[in-house]
Amino acid sequence: MWYEFFKYALFGPGVRALWHPRVIGAENIPTEGGVILACNHIAAVDPIIVASMIDRKLTYPAKKELFAGDRGFWSKVVAWFLRAVEQVPLDRSGGRTSVNALDSVENRLAEGGLVGIFPEGTRSPDGRLYMGKTGVARMTLATGAPVVPVGISGTTVRRKVVGIPLLDHPTLIFGEPMHFDVLADRAEEAAVLRWVTDEIMGAISDLTGQSYVDVYGFRVKHGNLKGKDVSKFVKAKPGGNPLPPPRVAKA
Repeated sequence: MWYEFFKYALFGPGVRALWHPRVIGAENIPTEGGVILACNHIAAVDPIIVASMIDRKLTYPAKKELFAGDRGFWSKVVAWFLRAVEQVPLDRSGGRTSVNALDSVENRLAEGGLVGIFPEGTRSPDGRLYMGKTGVARMTLATGAPVVPVGISGTTVRRKVVGIPLLDHPTLIFGEPMHFDVLADRAEEAAVLRWVTDEIMGAISDLTGQSYVDVYGFRVKHGNLKGKDVSKFVKAKPGGNPLPPPRVAKA
């Protein structure tokens, strides 16, 4: 109930009235069954615009800390909102914990839900596309859900008027569904997870035309590459490599 209220009474009309987004290829989103929308991420408003401009109910995995509501009044509001609109918590601490945390997302897909994910794991620090994390590959291989690549552009805030952000012609392009279910039995192979992720990021790159940097965006924003020249990591685009051969079991 709350999801429909916020979408159709608040966010949907507000997004259309303020920013007039252009949507291309929405017919590529299957009308039923578990589906993953894999999007590039350039601005904080990206999740709101995507959810507002499609017909199906959309679930985003959000970092679990946002569900705690333990950092003052507004954190309690955010926690209530995320629960009210039935989003799912995700542990992003890394390692096996993060892998196990995908269970809640995979359950939503198994129930026939539409899940939105930003494989870069953070907003782009400079408008370029960065390496995707392999969680999106784990989800599609574990559930068989197709991946619809989504190219987002024009959502960077140009300026604000009385606190309202103005955007430069936001555009959403939905690509054709990508199917990886034939690789389900190789879901534990790191090379296959990377290959699937890079293929998805390559499809996103085709939709956006962004230049590609072959490192994680988090490293450039907060890690060992902050303030460094990353030109040596720039590539034409991700993906396009041969599928890694099957692992040979040791005798």
